[in-house]
Amino acid sequence: MKESKNLIKLLSEAIDSGRGAAFVTVISVAGSTPREAGAKMLVYADGSIEGTVGGGAVESLVIKKAVECVAKGEGGKFVFGLKPGGNTGMICMGDMEVFIDVYKNPFRVLILGGGHVGVKIAEACRLAGYPYLVADDRKEFANPERFPEALAIINEKPHEAVAAAGADADTYAVIVTRGHALDKECLEALLRTKAPYIGMIGSADKVMAIFKSLGSKKLYPLKDGRVHSPIGLNLGGKTPGEIAVSVLAEIMKVHYKRDGLHMREAAAGRKAAAGNKG
Repeated sequence: MKESKNLIKLLSEAIDSGRGAAFVTVISVAGSTPREAGAKMLVYADGSIEGTVGGGAVESLVIKKAVECVAKGEGGKFVFGLKPGGNTGMICMGDMEVFIDVYKNPFRVLILGGGHVGVKIAEACRLAGYPYLVADDRKEFANPERFPEALAIINEKPHEAVAAAGADADTYAVIVTRGHALDKECLEALLRTKAPYIGMIGSADKVMAIFKSLGSKKLYPLKDGRVHSPIGLNLGGKTPGEIAVSVLAEIMKVHYKRDGLHMREAAAGRKAAAGNKG
């Protein structure tokens, strides 16, 4: 029980910090196997582990499968054959069945700029359950008091924070800095990452000027479908809170690959499609 309690505590810490992880449990064994049913192991997204399900070749395969599950965001039940002709290369003459539970946030939001809009976007992320990071070189704007639930507060120039935050394919970035020059630098830095969503606040004229200026660096935001600027959905409203709602709505629309229709229109479309099939 001590091992289980420790692993559960570590899993809780991983969830709280936004770190992807898989909880592996041996649910049945047949014949000779390295560990008994009930053995547990925690596997992080980077392949590091806590606990063990037996070591050796079978554990390496379980870790590999768990990392794949975290990447996909989906676990399941898997059987490993520990005998000649099995899928592990081991000759223990048994089978081990494991269940992999995946704990991973769908994405994280990188907020570049700690001003009024940044604060409201952070509040929207908290309500929706999305972890977020915030970057601003001004400590009076980016600090634990203003962003109490941030995964990280990066007190560097926002564009430099892109690398510090490790922006990747699970990072949805929002550019809401205090000036056009910083916005441009952030956009340039993000275009060189795998971030699937890059939103930048600003008027249509300002946005177009920034887009054109990046052409000299062989970067073409207009041709990059990840770039959403001016940012947000056309919901109306101009206050920081209203802007934050439209931004997060756009992020969800992009992430879940939805059309953004009213639910009644979406339901009518499904009903019509079902009727056509009949």
